Amino acid sequence: MLDLIRKGLIAGLGAAVVSKEKVEETVNKLVEEGRISRAEADKLVEELVEAGEKQWDDAQHEMRDSMKRGLESLDLCSHGEFMKLKARVEAMEKRLSLMESALESRPALSRE
Repeated sequence: MLDLIRKGLIAGLGAAVVSKEKVEETVNKLVEEGRISRAEADKLVEELVEAGEKQWDDAQHEMRDSMKRGLESLDLCSHGEFMKLKARVEAMEKRLSLMESALESRPALSRE
């Protein structure tokens, strides 16, 4: 009987999105109606909360993996890669500026 109630509550409440308070409220109604004992209710609340937390963790993990795969398919560079490229460009700009300054400070050669 307890297993049937557990399965019904998981299906009916959507364990991944139900708060502990909502689970306790529902289970307390079952105790008041005499369908289950207080000990069974406490055990059921613990099991439902654990099941909900596991489903939530699994859903978050799946979302994170899905987003990672989606971003990888866009072929974007990471922040680290961007920072390395930025440093290279800045170094090249500095070298170019030094070379331009050196050329400007050289006396003009006459073609006579």
